[in-house]
Amino acid sequence: MKNYIKYIGILALGMVACEPEFENPVDEQGAYENGEADFTNYVALGNSLTAGYADNALYITGQEQSYPNILAQQFAKVQQTEEFRIPYMDDNAGGLLYEGSPLPGFGNRRVLAFNEEGAASPGVYNGTATTEVTNVLEGPFNNMGVPGAKVYHLVAPGYGNAAGVTAGMANPYFARFASSPGAQIIEDAVAHNPTFFSLWIGNNDVLGYAVSGGVGEDQTGNQDPASYGSNDITDPQAFAFIYSNIVTALTANGADGVLLNIPDVTNVPFFTTVPHAPLDPTNPDFGPQIPTLNQTFGQLNAAFAFLGVPERSIQFSESAASAVVIRDEGLTDLSAELTQVLIGAGMDQGTATIYGMQYGQARQATEEDLIPLTSSGVIGQLNTERMGALMEMGVPQATAGQLSVNGVSYPLEDQHVLVPSELENIATATAAYNAAIQNIANSNELAFVDAAGMLNEVAGGGISYDGGTVTAAYVTGGAFSLDGIHLTPRGYALVANRIIESVNETYNSTVPRVNIGNYGTVTPSNDVQ
Repeated sequence: MKNYIKYIGILALGMVACEPEFENPVDEQGAYENGEADFTNYVALGNSLTAGYADNALYITGQEQSYPNILAQQFAKVQQTEEFRIPYMDDNAGGLLYEGSPLPGFGNRRVLAFNEEGAASPGVYNGTATTEVTNVLEGPFNNMGVPGAKVYHLVAPGYGNAAGVTAGMANPYFARFASSPGAQIIEDAVAHNPTFFSLWIGNNDVLGYAVSGGVGEDQTGNQDPASYGSNDITDPQAFAFIYSNIVTALTANGADGVLLNIPDVTNVPFFTTVPHAPLDPTNPDFGPQIPTLNQTFGQLNAAFAFLGVPERSIQFSESAASAVVIRDEGLTDLSAELTQVLIGAGMDQGTATIYGMQYGQARQATEEDLIPLTSSGVIGQLNTERMGALMEMGVPQATAGQLSVNGVSYPLEDQHVLVPSELENIATATAAYNAAIQNIANSNELAFVDAAGMLNEVAGGGISYDGGTVTAAYVTGGAFSLDGIHLTPRGYALVANRIIESVNETYNSTVPRVNIGNYGTVTPSNDVQ
């Protein structure tokens, strides 16, 4: 293979909706009833989905069109309410500063850019970030959504201590509006004395594991969150215990509220956009290499067959798209056995050892594997780290390069793919969380929203509204923003309507729904970095 294969974009993107609108019909005061609920002082708790996070950042217009702010506006049509206060960012760029310098890992939002041929692709907005983490806002605030928060973070003292942000010991978003460096999110929420609340927390308790490709640990059986890593799955019993205590604190003064369960995180475009078989034989950098690749893998496939695992064979098609090669940690590691079989077949020991190490847990992906959206920029690219390691073993540079093409000759590493065993961990934990949330809602006589079912509808064909249908298609579907995980204003409006429906049914109120067609989707802009 003379050329390293360059992965060509898999999306055919069309035009999208214009800038979001935020217009609702003006209803006469008194036309609706609050029923048994008191919406006077509404407080929303949760993570990024509650904050209005979208397009890989938190920014003003996203906060303005968060589902809690939509709800607050609708509640105000039912009865006199207090101001719904939001800890706004300072701009629409979305990045964060810490003592004047950009905070790593918290960059600008994404927008949809168009090239000269009209092809669209997400880009990073070129605006200047001005939001300083250490400039603490004066509360209290009604939208207590904190991007990145897991269930146990809501009860963690010091989670908003700005001094701990750079060490990863505190959350920069909560640091901006915590009442004190040692405050808890739930403590600040309860201090605001809400008459009504919403709680949507738990997504991040599995999402970190999912977006990392299962690099974290499933902590089921370990009820000590203090020992968890950032990408670990929270133990379901710990989740239920902490969640119940949060609800107890919120309802202690008689407040009513609504609980939302956890969607299937693997149904979102971040995990469903990149196919398991993206290698196109018409790609001029890949197609001509297929015969050489198949010849090279022929020896390996014979060894797989000899070892009784022919299903691990690697074969690329010259007429159809081929699956990427992945490393599956759930497979028995046959590195040593593979090495010996290859030596027995006449391969020199050095090459056989490298092949054994590289393909001992390798196979081609199937439809049961999920490739994260971020892996699209990795597939077909030269893995310079692997190439360097091979050269240190004495492999000639050209050969080392040929053995180091991600997803083709070098198996995609764990962080770039979710295999069935990892998906099972996610599904099991999510089901346990949702069972706990449902039980807690029932036992406290609170409204409940099946957010998981709603987003399954979106992913399974879409939800219709006057003027169109909201689907889970990346960019064009209308529900999900450009990070492939968080919602658009239209998606958040859909959530608001489902909450309103449940609240009306539970509390005999008549809060009006919104027309989700009045809310925008992704933002086009060529002002990109």
